[in-house]
Amino acid sequence: MSPATPPSSPASASRHVRRVTVRQAHVGERAAAAPLADAFESDPVLASFVPAGPARRERLETLFWAMLSSGPVQAGTVDVALDTRGRIVGTAVWEKPAPGATSAAHFVAQIPNYLRALGLRGAVTAARRRSVLRRPRPALPHWYLAEIGVSADARGTGAGSALLEHRLELIDRANAAAYLESSTPRNRTLYRRHGFVDLGRITGLPSGEPEAMWRPRARVDE
Repeated sequence: MSPATPPSSPASASRHVRRVTVRQAHVGERAAAAPLADAFESDPVLASFVPAGPARRERLETLFWAMLSSGPVQAGTVDVALDTRGRIVGTAVWEKPAPGATSAAHFVAQIPNYLRALGLRGAVTAARRRSVLRRPRPALPHWYLAEIGVSADARGTGAGSALLEHRLELIDRANAAAYLESSTPRNRTLYRRHGFVDLGRITGLPSGEPEAMWRPRARVDE
């Protein structure tokens, strides 16, 4: 799913670097879902399968918690940004190259939560959208940024950039590539600053045409 809330610019991150810290999310840390629900609350594509209603925010948090618990958090690929009070204000969800069979087992365990959040029709729509997004992904091994979001009251603190830079540093140490989809020009400008290049627009979605973006490995093997 395309990141809904753009991380702050690198300049903003340097000004506010002491206001947030980044660490790996803990298993069972449900608060990690809240920044994603906040960031994607007005996302038009999500509205097609999580319609407006009195329980929509609760359903969004259930959806993102199911997604976090379906493999990424157990794999150690969910990062959270904490403010000076220790409150989680940002979350980034990555998928490592070759996530393995354990992810499938965790996904099956979360099916009831997916259905609770989406309903059967919404789950079918979400599966179709995921299929469209997966088509342009390169066959080369890569890390995938599935989601990134920052709470409304923490935007401008550098939380988003801190999350992005934290994982990209680890990816560079491993000499790995990265991939994401970006829905807005502002996001794409930022990702280009972090080494991502455009691969082309993704068509076939009910709303918008996000850009597929690729970040090559830091070093080329000789």
